[in-house]
Amino acid sequence: MRDTRESRLLLVLLIAIAFALITVDIRGGEDSPVDGARRGAAAVFGPVENGVSSAVDPVAGAVDAVKDSSGHEDRIAELERENAALKARLGSDDRNRSRVRQLDGMLKKAGAGQYGIKGAEVIAIGAAQGFSWTVTIDAGSRDGIKRDMTVLNADGLVGRVTTVGPGTATVLLATDPDFTVGTRLEKTDELGFASGGGNGPMRVQLLNSKAKVKKGDRMVTFGSQGDKPFVPGVPVGRITRIDPSGGDLTRTVYVEPFAGFSRLDVVGVVVTAPRTDPRDTVLPPKPKAEPTPTVTVTATPGAEDPDGPGGEDGQEAQPGQEEGLPVDPEQQAGQTADPAEQDE
Repeated sequence: MRDTRESRLLLVLLIAIAFALITVDIRGGEDSPVDGARRGAAAVFGPVENGVSSAVDPVAGAVDAVKDSSGHEDRIAELERENAALKARLGSDDRNRSRVRQLDGMLKKAGAGQYGIKGAEVIAIGAAQGFSWTVTIDAGSRDGIKRDMTVLNADGLVGRVTTVGPGTATVLLATDPDFTVGTRLEKTDELGFASGGGNGPMRVQLLNSKAKVKKGDRMVTFGSQGDKPFVPGVPVGRITRIDPSGGDLTRTVYVEPFAGFSRLDVVGVVVTAPRTDPRDTVLPPKPKAEPTPTVTVTATPGAEDPDGPGGEDGQEAQPGQEEGLPVDPEQQAGQTADPAEQDE
């Protein structure tokens, strides 16, 4: 439509009529004179509105989903955090159970040796200086820890305290090449000096070059003067290899430590030495050797000879042979004759 004076007048007229009808409809209420026309328009345009609404609903749903997506992401993130917390809790429960077992074993060893110990946890590996085999524990001078105290765990000797701070201490491990401890062989009381072997076994020099030792023999600490740095009776390890004695003044054996230095967690520092030497009482009982099964073969009367009824050559025994009597050749020939010939 062209923009003319007549079209403008028509637009103004239509707007005026629309306002007039709205005014009449509002004032008439339920008895409005345009109610019939409104119902007719609803009947005509209602299906069209429903169709448009059905077509637009997926789009509206997508819009709502986009609006709520941030809420879903937050919920997913929350669930992930809860899942991670549950996994961490399960892991910590397993670790706590392991620590309880370690602590229980350590307390049993301390009780057997009458050691007064202070429990501690390994919090770091290696020292701040040097390249020594050391660990750091979370107990220090405030806990009564002093230098040159023996450190053990549920398995045996761990090392000795070398440096002490207010809340931490450094422990030199028994695997360090500079580590040395006096040892005593179980039962025979043979003395020696053990030194750390790094990742390998400890090297022990027995003072008696003719000492009788064998693989599996166990050693404990001999103890030091004033119980520093080592108290007596702490399990050290078992012999795994013996060097042949070549006429030297000492004899060398190699010992596998009882303690597992790659999995240290809970340890105990001996703050009170035992009143008497516990000797071998801290060592666990040796497992009983399993009996070796033996096989006994007995002859069964009436059993068939695997070589046949006649012995090695499969021939039947002849009368008289069983009693060791001579056999008549003619009788033997008659017994071995063909049955058909005997009938003739």
